Amino acid sequence: MTEWFERWFGEEYLALYPHRDEREAAAALGLVESNLGGIRVARALDLACGAGRHSRLLRDRWWTAGFDLSMPLLAKAREADPDGFYVRGDMRALPFVDHAFDLVVNLFTSFGYFDNDAQHLRVLAEVARVTRRGGKFVLDFLNSDHVRRSLVPRESSDIGGKTVEVRREISPDDRFVVKTIASGGEAGAGEQTFVERVRLFDRLDLETMLEESGFGVEQVLGDYAGAPHSESSPRTIVFAIRE
Repeated sequence: MTEWFERWFGEEYLALYPHRDEREAAAALGLVESNLGGIRVARALDLACGAGRHSRLLRDRWWTAGFDLSMPLLAKAREADPDGFYVRGDMRALPFVDHAFDLVVNLFTSFGYFDNDAQHLRVLAEVARVTRRGGKFVLDFLNSDHVRRSLVPRESSDIGGKTVEVRREISPDDRFVVKTIASGGEAGAGEQTFVERVRLFDRLDLETMLEESGFGVEQVLGDYAGAPHSESSPRTIVFAIRE
């Protein structure tokens, strides 16, 4: 069975979201760089790099590999950065040798996509395997408390000349936030529908999984400006060291 993320992050995604916020990407990378605690970085991995907006900024600083499952997004990344190093694959089985990277980043909620939490732990185990001891992992995730309190059930907008309607809900078991994206006009008249489903891990969940995977959590921030994390923070940005 094809997973939702295999269907969604393709040509339709690019058509509906042709430009992500480059300023936001720069803020995220500035936050990463300023909170590394003085570790030496020679090689970095942008895990779930998408179209490469973070990879390009990482590559300005260090040698960087961009890694993603989506061929269309990787093609966009290579088009924008022909000299970059981009690899396609499944984050549950990273095609890199042990201890290959000094820094791994997973940015803009590119985690929590699987139904089974054992698969999320498998991802973190792979990240731990390819991160050198003393290296850093930065996990930039949503804040589940904030999502539950501020959820907008329905909105519509015009993106790329198409009317796009977005519906959001919390799953009945309270474990996922589900976003349904419909574009192209009235149902039955060429409408396309896609679903995003992300696990609602809270801060303690993330810290526990990271520690089980061989990381020590150093700090947790709440936004790209570097504010301390709280229940009202828009993000959960975890800085962890490979032990």
